[in-house]
Amino acid sequence: MSKAIIGFSRIDKGQVPSQSAGLPNSGGTSVDTKPAILTLIIGVFTKVLILLFLFALLVGAYTIGVINGYKAAGKDAEEAISSLISKYESLLSKENEGVSPTPTPTSPQPRVTKVPTQRVRQSVNWGGPELWEAVNKARVESGVNPLSSRSELCTIASIRLNELLELGKLDGHEGFGNLRERRPDLAWIFDKYSTIAEFLAMGGETPQDTVSMWKNTLGHSQLLKGGEYVWGCIYAQNTFAVAIVAF
Repeated sequence: MSKAIIGFSRIDKGQVPSQSAGLPNSGGTSVDTKPAILTLIIGVFTKVLILLFLFALLVGAYTIGVINGYKAAGKDAEEAISSLISKYESLLSKENEGVSPTPTPTSPQPRVTKVPTQRVRQSVNWGGPELWEAVNKARVESGVNPLSSRSELCTIASIRLNELLELGKLDGHEGFGNLRERRPDLAWIFDKYSTIAEFLAMGGETPQDTVSMWKNTLGHSQLLKGGEYVWGCIYAQNTFAVAIVAF
């Protein structure tokens, strides 16, 4: 027959509790508190970590906000500076539109013969030699002597042609009439001959057209029919023609 074990415990006022009958005695009445302290430490440490994590989140968010604000401010500043520069350039451009540039002084340049671009055909392939032949041919056909060339008369013809080319039109013999006064160095040419005459033309497409213009104009026909003229010279360019004859 097996042995049964039972126990009973009662605590009265002012009485120290006694160990229940039938339970083994551990040798004392103290309770072990180490697990409770460890649990408390772990709890506190966990809360600290949570607080540190929340603080780190706040610091990170603040830092990001500061950086974004700095970038936005920098962008706004750049746009403001660009706008000011654009307004300044626009104002400066408007001011420059109303100011004429100061002419830069230049040293005298050599005279250059200008070829007229108006009133004259540019597809001209004939000049003085072709017109000289056409004039002498017309003189022979009219029964008078052909002209003989003189270099000093060619000097006058060359000067007058350059003047007309630069002017771009005929001058009504004005430059020929005062040439002696303008060029005293050429006075000896006028003194050498009894008479020196000038014949001008402009616009003939061919030497023959120019000869026809002289032939059909009162006064100019003497170039083709006047037997008194013995010497001469003809210069022509771009339909401008200058014939200088003398006797």
